[in-house]
Amino acid sequence: MFPTRLDSPLAYGIARAMLDGFNRHYQLFRTESARAKHRFETSDWHGQHRAQRERIEFYALRVGETSKRLEREFNAGEQPMEVWQQIKLHYIGLLVDHHQPELAETFFNSVTTQILHRSYFQNDFIFVRPAVSTEYIESSQQHKSPTYRAYYPGTSGLRSALHRMVEDFDFHTAFDKLERDIAWVEQAMQAELGHVTLRANFQIQALSGLFFRNKGCYIIGKVINGFNAFAFALPVLHNKTGALIIDTALFGEDDLLMLFSFARAYFMVDMEIPSAYVQFLRSMMPRKPANEIYNALGLAKQGKTLFYRDLLHHQRHSTDKFRIAPGIKGMVMLVFDQPSYPYVFKVIKDFYPVQKDTSREQIKGKYQLVKQHDRVGRMADTLEYSEVGFPRDRFEDELIAELQKFAPSQIEVSDRNGDGQQEVILKHVYIERRMIPLNIYLQEAFDAGGADAANTTPAAKRARAQIERAVIEYGNAIKDLVSANIFPGDMLWKNFGITRSRKVVFYDYDEIEYITDCNFRRVPVAQTEEEEMSGEIWYSVGPRDVFPETFAPFLLGNPAVREVFMQHHADLLDVDFWQGHKDRIQAGYVHDVFPYPRSKRFVSRHAAALAN
Repeated sequence: MFPTRLDSPLAYGIARAMLDGFNRHYQLFRTESARAKHRFETSDWHGQHRAQRERIEFYALRVGETSKRLEREFNAGEQPMEVWQQIKLHYIGLLVDHHQPELAETFFNSVTTQILHRSYFQNDFIFVRPAVSTEYIESSQQHKSPTYRAYYPGTSGLRSALHRMVEDFDFHTAFDKLERDIAWVEQAMQAELGHVTLRANFQIQALSGLFFRNKGCYIIGKVINGFNAFAFALPVLHNKTGALIIDTALFGEDDLLMLFSFARAYFMVDMEIPSAYVQFLRSMMPRKPANEIYNALGLAKQGKTLFYRDLLHHQRHSTDKFRIAPGIKGMVMLVFDQPSYPYVFKVIKDFYPVQKDTSREQIKGKYQLVKQHDRVGRMADTLEYSEVGFPRDRFEDELIAELQKFAPSQIEVSDRNGDGQQEVILKHVYIERRMIPLNIYLQEAFDAGGADAANTTPAAKRARAQIERAVIEYGNAIKDLVSANIFPGDMLWKNFGITRSRKVVFYDYDEIEYITDCNFRRVPVAQTEEEEMSGEIWYSVGPRDVFPETFAPFLLGNPAVREVFMQHHADLLDVDFWQGHKDRIQAGYVHDVFPYPRSKRFVSRHAAALAN
């Protein structure tokens, strides 16, 4: 039980210093996010990427700084448990009028668990559940901008309201033809509204912060009419002359789910009250877990906290066990899942085959690279945890045996709490959204007759369409990765997955490299009959040499797959394709990667209309 008296100046001093550490963190986080607008307006794409990458490190740096201060000034790690109980109560009191209480609570947990040994911290000392509500937090008086602004087309007309909405963001770079773009947005929004009666409450609500990522800026909001509401997003880009354009208008939950996908880089957006942004966004994307929205906003630690709470909740309300994940087993990762839970868990093995010249630290470095890099909608984000405990009886025996055989350093099974209940402790684990492995997805289509052109049953036709769609998406995924300076390394079908929106996403990172670090070569012409007939590689191969023409035997063994691949992506087998992208990236070019189909762009729509 907590003590009822808060009479310890030491406890208050520690709580105050801890909150000071968080406030410094969030101030720096907001400052860097706010600078994204200037970088966007000046087309500083390399600076934008660098800032996105560096901002990810802010949290750990501030936790480390705060922990050192508490040890230096208060000898915090040596304080008795009753003092730590008082520290938490003081901290809660300091959060009453705070604008980011949920983030500050997570920061408290991070600092506390870094200072106290695992065997000493208990639920009384950390925030297992939120203690301070995030409902109805109001902006401070000195920060006049509310979370969102409302516009009422009923008084001035839809076009005028849209124009006012864009102007309120105070872009310092001129638009090419803003009136034209607003007219296109109005036309698209009218089509989305349809022939409905405009009710008294007809309004547009737009979040007051702009969302920046890569070369794009997004205005995000929703349209409300009567009992109906739908989301919208307006991507703002630079055209070839450097002027701004509204590239398209996206509507509805599905479009926003693609924009906020777990396979894309985090947004930069200046938020005084992040919980209000999350609440607003969840009203438009109810299928999107709150933890993934926090992640998308760059608040990954809060996303991890919410995910872990959801995981514990699921464990309490389910009975199925963790098992070895279906599919081909990986060489460096041991993968397991729980059938009722839509995520997979990945543990780095202790032993690797000879052909895998790598180490645990190298593999962790690859995953960190992906965390910091532009994932362009093609690489799954991962949550990384250490010292995670689960009840032993929730694991299948076969999985425990597999972990103890291939990753003995990463698993501990013991009665650590002394209550007679065995616990499985995983020393280090990655968690990703579960997808259907692409090889399994294709095999399902083969089994349904998709590879037999003579089979004309409806099921076989659907299967052929499934093969075609998957192979085209696979090639598009690789090309998007190439545009982001990523060479996947192991391009086998099993290392890619199909999401619920039928996008192909890469998820095996132990062999990825930057395109600019690779040496793309043609296979040398054999000089002798012995070389030509040799079953072994007779020419020299460097550690980062890549021979694109050799991809075909591993990828295109099925004729149905080969036909589609060669029709749409034969250039992936040509060294010139890879070298050309490498040259452009090295010259400083930053590719456009759109989080929506190019057919949705206004220029594409109107070009098609003119052609017809």
